[in-house]
Amino acid sequence: MYFLMVLGISRIRQTHPPKTFMSPFFPSLPTKPGPGRAVVREVGLRDGLQSIATVLPTARKIEWLDAAYAAGQREIEVGSFVPARLLPQLADTAEVLAHAQTLPGLRASVLVPNFKGAERALEHGADLMVVPLSASHAHSLANLRKTPDEVVAEVARIRAQRDATGSRTLIEGGVGTAFGCTLQGEVAEGEVLRLMQALLDAGADRVSLADTVGFADPASVQRLFEKARALVGERLWCAHFHDTRGMGLANVYAAWQTGIARFDACLAGIGGCPHAPGASGNVATEDLAFMLERMGVDTGIDVPALLVLRQRMADWLAGETLHGTLWQAGLPRALAAAVANAPATLTAQPL
Repeated sequence: MYFLMVLGISRIRQTHPPKTFMSPFFPSLPTKPGPGRAVVREVGLRDGLQSIATVLPTARKIEWLDAAYAAGQREIEVGSFVPARLLPQLADTAEVLAHAQTLPGLRASVLVPNFKGAERALEHGADLMVVPLSASHAHSLANLRKTPDEVVAEVARIRAQRDATGSRTLIEGGVGTAFGCTLQGEVAEGEVLRLMQALLDAGADRVSLADTVGFADPASVQRLFEKARALVGERLWCAHFHDTRGMGLANVYAAWQTGIARFDACLAGIGGCPHAPGASGNVATEDLAFMLERMGVDTGIDVPALLVLRQRMADWLAGETLHGTLWQAGLPRALAAAVANAPATLTAQPL
């Protein structure tokens, strides 16, 4: 969710070569193949925590970070550089980022809502900064107090500053409300594509698309992502879905079929949008990783380890509403037995 609230199972993996991928639900029906490897980028430390009342102590965040890393996650959004008075939940982003930078091979990203936040990201050496832009003009004004085109102009300033400092921090333009919003309603595909190209022209290294309020469905996802990939190719870097209406994983699947190989997710499905009352948050990391691994897509993630971490999170966030389904049903019995009998090995490589 691209907004701020104010302004692995490698041990039990099946092997389905991408070119002969078969639907896990209808084995006799071949489906359009997607990438054989995918990255699940954890955004719970920012997107999830900013959306709940509990202020998680820095020590707990570091425990979460270490456990996610041990489970094989190699891309984690650790916070956002925004004034502490606005988001006290993320006031310790610099400290969490500093710890993330001690973990070999981890790509640590932060969200920056403006030029000031970008300066801090550059100062602290984040690997990547996500600059949110809402394709909905109404949502953009309510959330960022800027029009979408003013955000594009801000990205140009950020790029100039990045280049002037010699920093290697990557800039990702995150296009939110790409499938509509509760304030404006429909958002035209043409406007989403225009803004995505404008971000790249302004100096973003890559872009991503987000269904901020859970309006997307698999057909609209496939249509928009195919058009977006035809326009910008591999510079369309990531997909971000909310499970507000129960279609999060289906939308991931549709984007994967268009060639997308990186997806944002939050452990326990925390997160949400203040402009979508009742929104159930992001796709749950553990559910997404399990689905991809069962499909034969290599994520490098140890799903049982994620389930252990999720239980710890439930203790840390007592009283908060958590989501997801795998934690309730558990691993299929045969897979759970395989995990219990297999050596605890874990490999993960960045995509």
